[in-house]
Amino acid sequence: MALVGDERLVDSQAEDAVEAATELSLRPHFLNEYIGQDKIKRELTVYIEAAKKRQEALDHVLLFGPPGLGKTTLAFVIANELQVHLRTTSGPAIEKSGDLLSVLSELQPGDVLFIDEIHRLPRAVEETLYSAMEDFYVDIIVGQGPTAHPVHFPLPPFTLIGATTRAGLLSAPLRDRFGILAPLDFYQTAALQEIVTRSAAVLQTAITTDAAHEIALRSRGTPRVANRLLKRVRDFAEVAHQTSIDQTLADQALTQLSVDSEGLDQVDRRLLVMMIELYQGGPVGLKTIAANIGEDVETVETMYEPFLLQQGFLKRTSRGRMVTTKAFQHLHRPIPEDFK
Repeated sequence: MALVGDERLVDSQAEDAVEAATELSLRPHFLNEYIGQDKIKRELTVYIEAAKKRQEALDHVLLFGPPGLGKTTLAFVIANELQVHLRTTSGPAIEKSGDLLSVLSELQPGDVLFIDEIHRLPRAVEETLYSAMEDFYVDIIVGQGPTAHPVHFPLPPFTLIGATTRAGLLSAPLRDRFGILAPLDFYQTAALQEIVTRSAAVLQTAITTDAAHEIALRSRGTPRVANRLLKRVRDFAEVAHQTSIDQTLADQALTQLSVDSEGLDQVDRRLLVMMIELYQGGPVGLKTIAANIGEDVETVETMYEPFLLQQGFLKRTSRGRMVTTKAFQHLHRPIPEDFK
């Protein structure tokens, strides 16, 4: 029996490794391969070229926007363009100043340090980061009580890339130390279609233009979702013994996946239907919405609300969130006479 368990564990680990390798292969490596976010790419091209000519570290970069828009990928691309090493960590992983120093001590001149979810850094760690970003040194207190003493650690010039889905939670002193601010926005359908076509080629999967367009339309303006849907549609194609993904198959697969023509999934629709049926369309507080659909507030605010706002299904008011007439119409619900 132990052998069977071991075999299953090995199989699971192998599958995880294959999935991770697939994700890595879908990522672009340089700016000329990175699709979308054209304004940011143009600006970064200038800043990177100037830094390389001066033989200086690139100024610190803050990437912010909804999840899945390519912030982590862009950090890898920047490091590749600079031809330096990339060190990665996340805000929750750095619990104290000593953890930060451990990461910083591994950096070589010009290296890039990527901190995901930087808004979740503890305040004490954030304050330690100020001098590291501005003057390339860290002062920390070693020891406790009478034996405690400050230690000065000089650092090589480096580039900090911070990524966050909630830029508003960053303190002003930290935000002001980033010289390059790069807000990532939802993708247009044409760019997503290009991403789907490229990813299909990487996955060695034939796909028609119409099918790529159909997947792009239902991808919530997000490359991560586009790639996830493509891989699931590819599964349907293989089971159906189709050598190519066409629009009919894509439509059938996406319908089975409960992704509708506007890109709304089950949670999106449940959220909107709840607001309509229980609260006549709103206004409804964010905590109330989260409680009713069984999600936490941060998930609703970062994962679902931005897309619904951007697509015009939801709006914010001073009294709370409200659905729009577009939501009533899309869900085939009658609009109340007194609804404004």
